[in-house]
Amino acid sequence: MTAERIAKFLARSGVASRRACEQLIASGRVAMNGVQVTTPAVLIDPERDVVAVDGRAVHPPTDHIYLALNKPRGFVTSVRDNHHRPTVLDLIPDIGRRVYPVGRLDMDSEGLLILTDDGELAFGLTHPSRQAPKTYLVRLKRRATSDDLDRLAHGIRLDDGPTLPAKARFADETGKLVEIEMREGRKRQVRRMFAFLGNQVVRLTRIALGCVELGRLPEGTCRELTREEIEGLKRLLQQSDAERR
Repeated sequence: MTAERIAKFLARSGVASRRACEQLIASGRVAMNGVQVTTPAVLIDPERDVVAVDGRAVHPPTDHIYLALNKPRGFVTSVRDNHHRPTVLDLIPDIGRRVYPVGRLDMDSEGLLILTDDGELAFGLTHPSRQAPKTYLVRLKRRATSDDLDRLAHGIRLDDGPTLPAKARFADETGKLVEIEMREGRKRQVRRMFAFLGNQVVRLTRIALGCVELGRLPEGTCRELTREEIEGLKRLLQQSDAERR
């Protein structure tokens, strides 16, 4: 096997997402062949070098776990919470392996959340340059207008910069239920976009991420992704890589 960056190796081994692995390295908790490593750019030979985190050797799994969770409101999208609030991991049955949420859903948002021990896939789906599509069902306080949807389609200038164009359509005849597809995921972005339009989000549910749909998965439960869904997510990343070249 060819050499690879130590941060990528750790993520591939299911230690954490690549960003979290880089933080582990920077904090001095990672060693290669008994020598502390402090930069994620260090190259290793997975067949010869021994990598350890907190003194425990790390080995890549022969396979990965991919789960879809219907996250209820009131749960934090985190591995742990300093304020002792319930996290999404509290909803996952004991599977003998650690999994991590891919991206985030606000505590007061709900719907589809993917969890996995495949750090490379998690990194790819959440990296801003990949722009994996996410679809939300948005319940609004007041009726939206066609002009609102048109403004979403052309991008809105928020305090942290303009948004990318978003596809939005009315999901029922009331005008208060909107389906929106986005290719970015800033903090509380959907809520801020509608606030800019003078509206308020009453309920926010993610119903799809790429080819994976929430469907009728009961609230608070999870299921394994199908082989077709996993391959579809990986194709999505490959397509994004090809488009960026």
